[in-house]
Amino acid sequence: MSYKTDPFTYEVIKDSLISTGEEMFIALARTSMSPIIYEVLDYACGLTNKKGELVTLGNGVTGFIGMLSFMVKETLKTYGDDINEGDVFLINDPYEGGGSHLCDVGLVLPIFQDGELVAFVANKAHWTEVGGKDTGSMSTNSTDVYQEGLQFPCVKLYDKGAENKALVKVIESNVRFPELSIGDMRAQIASLKTGEKRIQGLCKKYTTQSILESMERFLDQGEKSTLNEISKLPQGIYEIDELIDDDGISDEQIPIKLKLTITKDEFICDFRGSSKQVQGPINSSYTGLVSAVRTIFLAITNPSQEVNDGAFRPLKIITDKGSIISAQRPAPVSMYWESMLYGSETIWKALAPVIPDRLTAGHLLSVCVVIMGGKHPDKDGNFLIVEPSVGGWGASNSFDGDTGQFCVSDGETFNVPVEIAENTYGVQVEEYSMRTDGRGAGEYRGGPGVIRTYKALTDGQFFTGSFGHHKQNTWGADGGHEGSNNEFLIEKSNGEIDGPFGKYNQYPLNKGDKVILRTATGGGFGDPHKRAKKLIEKDIKNEYITLQQAKEIYNYK
Repeated sequence: MSYKTDPFTYEVIKDSLISTGEEMFIALARTSMSPIIYEVLDYACGLTNKKGELVTLGNGVTGFIGMLSFMVKETLKTYGDDINEGDVFLINDPYEGGGSHLCDVGLVLPIFQDGELVAFVANKAHWTEVGGKDTGSMSTNSTDVYQEGLQFPCVKLYDKGAENKALVKVIESNVRFPELSIGDMRAQIASLKTGEKRIQGLCKKYTTQSILESMERFLDQGEKSTLNEISKLPQGIYEIDELIDDDGISDEQIPIKLKLTITKDEFICDFRGSSKQVQGPINSSYTGLVSAVRTIFLAITNPSQEVNDGAFRPLKIITDKGSIISAQRPAPVSMYWESMLYGSETIWKALAPVIPDRLTAGHLLSVCVVIMGGKHPDKDGNFLIVEPSVGGWGASNSFDGDTGQFCVSDGETFNVPVEIAENTYGVQVEEYSMRTDGRGAGEYRGGPGVIRTYKALTDGQFFTGSFGHHKQNTWGADGGHEGSNNEFLIEKSNGEIDGPFGKYNQYPLNKGDKVILRTATGGGFGDPHKRAKKLIEKDIKNEYITLQQAKEIYNYK
């Protein structure tokens, strides 16, 4: 492109493009119907160029970093020249369309200026319901994708401004909470319209030519910045094998393999040889794997860099088609993160010893999803909780691990506040505290996990949980101790305890029964005997550890 915007105008346009993604993000939160969107922020919004390359991202969930551009490219592939002003495309296909699981529903809107296609805006948000065999559309025991809900293979929701009313009717007739799903869909459209308005305004103010050139320059700038950081990494080949707990059907652990090659200008992640796709619903799409790898890649290279596809040009990801991290139809995918996260974990664990200033010891490594529903005690109808859980992060070589943070794929998301949970759902939150189990000791200790207890307030409720990393503890680094695992228990109203579990589908609950959730403490860093006495005393005072634990672990006197 011979035309070149002057440097001052380019910087203004670049910041305007970034703020467009952020404004779309805020618009969706403020207009959505479901707590998992407006409180948890389980969604992402982005802008791509007309080729489908991600230019800017307003992001809550890092697990969507690789998906928006795949959605747009699938739209281009499917419709080609039949993309018009006023179109909106709906897509959640995990295998071909930049999907993850069926609950994460994407929308794509093309932006035209004076009849010319200049860009796309896209978003992906977790719908509370898309149908399927179980309420919440996520199961730990589904055996094919058809049990998990509605599949949208890139279809037109709007055609030249006209709504596809038949499609909307199909959705309304197949989900258990249509007011939430349709309400969130319309909030996604409002978010995209916000982005469209901003980009068209920029085209009028600075000319379409300047906007197109600035987007390309921004992508090139992202690539240049990443190449500069890759050149500073220790070059070589790093190999690692890891095990996933199980698939929810069989109790067998599942192997993941990585061969990582770092050169002066490439970061090549080869996952070939990992397990084939499995019977249970922990299979990940290829785009899920891409998102996981991109997340840790940014942390290693330049975590403060603006996210765009240019920054990922030096990144290569290879895997076997039909593997557990590149699943093909009809593999079930509703709990996809239990394998997807190993795209981050294997790279993290392989490189932590050689770049300890960038990577901590191990963290909780699971979304630890909670799905709970039944009759509301004070309102007509049923309630449904769909919520991730926080846990502990590992220590670094210079500070203690963080307490009560979401796993790496969840990014900047939040728990539903206790007050909103108790008003919206048919539960009482009896406890929300740190899990001070004394694990993760080190010169710098791992951050504690949490304990959260839900008490059922009506009969006939159910609980589904998928807490990965149940069979293994979080790993320590450089002599630091292991942390703990993720688990949940059921305490019956008569005091009987069932569990602990890592996965359970539709556990029946009656009034007074409790679900006790316990997430992992992160791994420690360094020899515990080198921990400063003042830090040990501070931990005792703040009740991170007991005096007895201090004596046993740190030889505290």
